Amino acid sequence: MPNVSRSFHADQERQEEEAAKLIRESPSDSSSSSTEEPIPTKEKSYAQTIAERFVNMFASKNGEVASSANDGNFPSSTTSEGLPSSDVPETVAKLEDYENKFEGLSSAGAFDEAMKTMESRDQGGEMPSILPGGVLLDQSYVIAPAGLNSLIFSPGSEFLRSLAELQATTELQEGPWILENDGDKLKRVVTYTKAATKLVRAVKATEEQIYLKADGKSFAVFASVSTPDVPYGNCFKVELLFCIMPGPELPSGDQTSRLIISWRMNFLQSTMMKAMIEGGARQGLKDSYDQFADLLSKNVNPVDLKDLGSNKEQMLASLQMEQQSDWKLAVRYFGNFTVVSAVFMGLYVLAHILLAMPSTIQGLEFKGLDLPDSIGEVVVCGVLVLQGERVLEMVAHFMQARLQRGSDHGVKAQGDGWLVTVALIEGTSLAAVDSTGFSDPYVVFTCNGKTRTSSIKFQILDPQWNEIFEFDAMDEPPSTMELEVFDFDGPFDEATSLGHAEINFVKSNLSELADIWIPLQGKLAQACQSKLHLRIFLNNTRGTDIVKDYLTKMEKELGKKINLRSPQTNSTFQKLFGLPPEEFLINDFTCHLKRKMPMQGRLFLSARIIGFHANLFGHKTKFFFLWEDIEDIQVVPPSLASVGSPSLIIILRRGRGVDAKHGAKAQDEEGRLKFHFQSFVSFQNAHRTIMALWKARSLSLEQKVQIVEEESDAKCLLTEESGSFLGIEDASMSEVYSSILPLTSNLLMELFSGGYLERKVMEIVGCVDYSCTPWELVKSDVFQRQICYKFDKRVSRYGGEVTSTQQKSTVSGRKGWVIEEVMALQGVPLGDYFSLHLRFQVEDLPARSKACNVQVFLGIAWLKSTRHQKRISKNVLSKLADRLNEMFAVAEKELIQGK
Repeated sequence: MPNVSRSFHADQERQEEEAAKLIRESPSDSSSSSTEEPIPTKEKSYAQTIAERFVNMFASKNGEVASSANDGNFPSSTTSEGLPSSDVPETVAKLEDYENKFEGLSSAGAFDEAMKTMESRDQGGEMPSILPGGVLLDQSYVIAPAGLNSLIFSPGSEFLRSLAELQATTELQEGPWILENDGDKLKRVVTYTKAATKLVRAVKATEEQIYLKADGKSFAVFASVSTPDVPYGNCFKVELLFCIMPGPELPSGDQTSRLIISWRMNFLQSTMMKAMIEGGARQGLKDSYDQFADLLSKNVNPVDLKDLGSNKEQMLASLQMEQQSDWKLAVRYFGNFTVVSAVFMGLYVLAHILLAMPSTIQGLEFKGLDLPDSIGEVVVCGVLVLQGERVLEMVAHFMQARLQRGSDHGVKAQGDGWLVTVALIEGTSLAAVDSTGFSDPYVVFTCNGKTRTSSIKFQILDPQWNEIFEFDAMDEPPSTMELEVFDFDGPFDEATSLGHAEINFVKSNLSELADIWIPLQGKLAQACQSKLHLRIFLNNTRGTDIVKDYLTKMEKELGKKINLRSPQTNSTFQKLFGLPPEEFLINDFTCHLKRKMPMQGRLFLSARIIGFHANLFGHKTKFFFLWEDIEDIQVVPPSLASVGSPSLIIILRRGRGVDAKHGAKAQDEEGRLKFHFQSFVSFQNAHRTIMALWKARSLSLEQKVQIVEEESDAKCLLTEESGSFLGIEDASMSEVYSSILPLTSNLLMELFSGGYLERKVMEIVGCVDYSCTPWELVKSDVFQRQICYKFDKRVSRYGGEVTSTQQKSTVSGRKGWVIEEVMALQGVPLGDYFSLHLRFQVEDLPARSKACNVQVFLGIAWLKSTRHQKRISKNVLSKLADRLNEMFAVAEKELIQGK
């Protein structure tokens, strides 16, 4: 196969020489030989005819002779250049021979042969990343990837000609595909004339197409389009990337392909018109590839989302958790150099002991104690000890892996509404962080504030999970789902993140999520090219009722009626921004987007996004971002610049809303995008609606405390008969801290007062965003409050959030206080498996007037069974003891200084 490209170039050069020779040897009459000017004129005109014939030959399958530059026909007596007709047939016959030889290299068969050459040369690299300009098309079709590639890019493709007719493109000329660099590069040049628009006349375009990857299953074609005849056309090129890869699996077994077309602008020179050029190109490409998608859907059936959804149960039922025998696990753990070398050395030493004679007692030895007699023996003993230690560690890991079971796998979702189901199938090329050259990976999924955790796979880099997770029903569809892969070392120990990723339900096609490989982000993951294989489903179990219920809830927030939009309106809204079918419009407002110049358009609000659309003299501007992307919303008072109307400034979080960057007025020093909207017809109505929708998707910690308080009232944590916390007696309590402090009990209770001292101490010990409610009397001499905070990274690598309920009462018969606390953890590995029960006892010492005894007891109540109870308990006890020591030491110092 490598000789294909060399023979191709050799034939091409030889044939070009023959064509040039034919031109030079073209007969002319004797009268023309006496003059100098006619000869070059004839050669130039005749050469132009030959070039046209070559181009038309490559664009057609039958190699028809192209029309001449003047009238398209050879005259019966003479050519258009004045050549005698009797001299033409021989030349034309030679040219036709040349055409026939060249046409075979531009046929479909030669194209397939070139694909095989590139496949044999493929190095197995990754597909190119999406171009930053945005995605023009992302759709799956019921056709094999090779078939879709041939349909779009093979020579003489009927699809390309049909597209040209649909878009009124003329003078389409397809050059042949040419292999270069010994089959590593395949390219061609396509020229055409784009139809005139209202703003731009018909222009000629030259498109160079290059295959970046072709391995038989995945194809990537990079296209660079230049239009020098348009204004500023020499300053830029439009670049496109066509990615064709295998699509989701269908129950019918048919092969599918996923086609992603992205673009970017490549500015060759700087120009003040950059923004206008980019905006015009964006809209022109969007319109063109909408037609491209419609025509392609008529030639190839798109993947039906309903069929995928209806076969969800079948796809999930096909998954089975890997059941490994003890023998397989033993081979995996012990089949390595460490164990083999340790066994060999152990047997070698044992044989030496059996063969060697007992040595005489010398030096400091005595009967029963045999010390090494040389430095070499000391080194050998040290190596044996280290090898034995490593083997013992591997044996411990083996026992854990043998007993390990799934965590949230198989837990059914509760309620009706939007249900997210995730099937975690497998991972590949995970980073090795343990000394053994492996990792103990597990995956944490986070969606709408809820987490699901996979089982832990020990000592493996390509784990197989085959586990299914369901999130409880939600009132509105989720926007994103985060996932992160960790190496397990305990819920509070410093652990290594093996990679993370984000699933965007708004920008993703549900058909693609039904079977997808997710590349992980992060230094370790990108270095190893780590991936996860997932199947993700989003279903609505309540139909249109869920939309009505959501609007009813928002009506209470707004204090006004919200009308349910018609299906036609929602469909138009979805098509306008390329949104999934579950998105529904809530409201829209006329306003101005302020950039360099104000632009009038409409602001669209839905449950998950806020989008803007404007159409000014055919120049369209549109973008959207998620409610969760918003960090702050500010109101600017009316001014002359805002035409006497208040302005709304929406500030996004750092790194968010990149696709909407062209609509931002500015980017601050922290990298946050700022969007300015003004001139609302009813500013108060728009502002109130925007704030209500934003708060509904982004709850503050104070709001979470309020929700926890309401839930705690509903669940009756306080038992009326006993006056103690539910389940506090069920946990086995053990002392984790005890100390005598030179403070009275009442003075130390300032640490639990909710004031400045408590907040300062808790922040020092690693409690971020600490907030608490005031103490409330719930029973005679019994007070209760709610607490919410996040862990600092130095306390827990995973961050995590804590919500707890505290109850305090006086010590019966003595001076002092008892504080009981039930603590729930979210966002830490296996955090939903247990809750922490704490009891603080602070009592004055009768023998000392200004001293108190402080004791803290801990109990762990297990909500679900796990094989890691001992490991987790040890980790929690150690971390909590350190935290309590620091907390009371800081409190003592602050209280003594404040006296």
